[in-house]
Amino acid sequence: MQKPSIPKGTRDFLPNELAARHYIMETIRMWFERYGFSAIETPAIEKLSVLTGKYGSEGDRLIFKILNSGDFVSKVPDEIWQSKDSKKLTPYLSEKALRYDLTVPLARYVVMHRNDLVFPFKRYQIQPVWRADRPQKGRFREFYQCDADVIGSRSLWLDVDFVLLYADVFNALKIPVTIRLNNRKILAGLTEAFDLENQVQAFMIALDKWDKIGREGVEEEMLKAGIEREKVKKLQVLWDLPGDNDKKIAFLENLLSHSETGKEGLEELRFILEKVSPGQLGRAELQFDLSLARGLDYYTGSIYEVTAQGVSIGSLGGGGRYDDLTGIFGLKDLSGIGISFGLDRIYLVMRELGLLETIEKSVPRAMVAFLGQNERTFAQDLLIRLRNEGIAVESYPGEAKMKKQMQYAAKRGIPYVIIIGEDEMKSGRFSIKNMTEGSQEKLGFDEIVRKLKS
Repeated sequence: MQKPSIPKGTRDFLPNELAARHYIMETIRMWFERYGFSAIETPAIEKLSVLTGKYGSEGDRLIFKILNSGDFVSKVPDEIWQSKDSKKLTPYLSEKALRYDLTVPLARYVVMHRNDLVFPFKRYQIQPVWRADRPQKGRFREFYQCDADVIGSRSLWLDVDFVLLYADVFNALKIPVTIRLNNRKILAGLTEAFDLENQVQAFMIALDKWDKIGREGVEEEMLKAGIEREKVKKLQVLWDLPGDNDKKIAFLENLLSHSETGKEGLEELRFILEKVSPGQLGRAELQFDLSLARGLDYYTGSIYEVTAQGVSIGSLGGGGRYDDLTGIFGLKDLSGIGISFGLDRIYLVMRELGLLETIEKSVPRAMVAFLGQNERTFAQDLLIRLRNEGIAVESYPGEAKMKKQMQYAAKRGIPYVIIIGEDEMKSGRFSIKNMTEGSQEKLGFDEIVRKLKS
């Protein structure tokens, strides 16, 4: 007999786990809507051509490809098959893939539906994505993203709004976080200042691994990628920038004085830091972090990443500005900006901080128990009347002794049991037992409704 299992990097969820996840999603959804975002959905499956080339070489490697239907092998030319070149072979084997994130599908969505949308277009999306990554703590192959984006505006006030949105959500979830902020234009200016224009991708990819492998690991990655040792040594001045945000910016202003791109990035950064006051952030902290790179190729301006304070589990969210993502699908000069919340890591952090214990799983407010078959028929009418009052209620499925019905209610965590016997059917007054206190009383229908709604 085969032992049941699921693929690595995926999970089943028990009812109490799912209740906590729904609580997190609904909190995020509430704040998305308070900030004026409208919900959309896109398919789990996208054309492979839509996804490839948008996430950098490392991202492309992690896309889950779907084999074509039918006898696809017979359609592969012999010379392609014998070449064993995966890049040449893939178009014959796979035309579709599971979505890697929600941002590139959004760009495709906007281009396809541009005549039906009002710009600037503010959307949010809470759906699963898939990545062929190596599973580890806080990193899964199937996970949910909760995204909010604005397409069609270059206003820096949107950057301010997204910082505040991050703060509002994590304050509501009671998670103390640091919102790390950088700008890809600053990083581009640094590649000019350190003569790395021909090695921008290697610089960005290595820097993006700072949290995982640290300073020495990043320097080693740069050397492996072909950046000269002398240039890596010069870059070390960046790893220990002096003082607070103002002192870091002052240092970089001098370093990037000959880079128009770098200076523009610093101006954008300063605007955000000036417009977001600490009093608006609650428990959250906003920090300029030059090591933040966000490895995805489509970012062009501000970039964000959120980490929990006191919990080592990676980022809980990230995002940034992308000036022409829709251009790859034929709609030019439509700037966008967006952020994402990582539901799965947020859940793990809340569990580690003990913040999930008060979240109740979804159970009925009451159960109707019955002594015999006649009472079961009577109970059905009572169930319908209570449900019409907006009360979640159920009965034991099938015939069973009262003891077994009570045990079922206790195991489910149902707080009240309404008992139907011959006396209750005649009088219209029902015995209702408080399963927590063990107390019991007789009430009429209207009194029961008021008690269960209180």
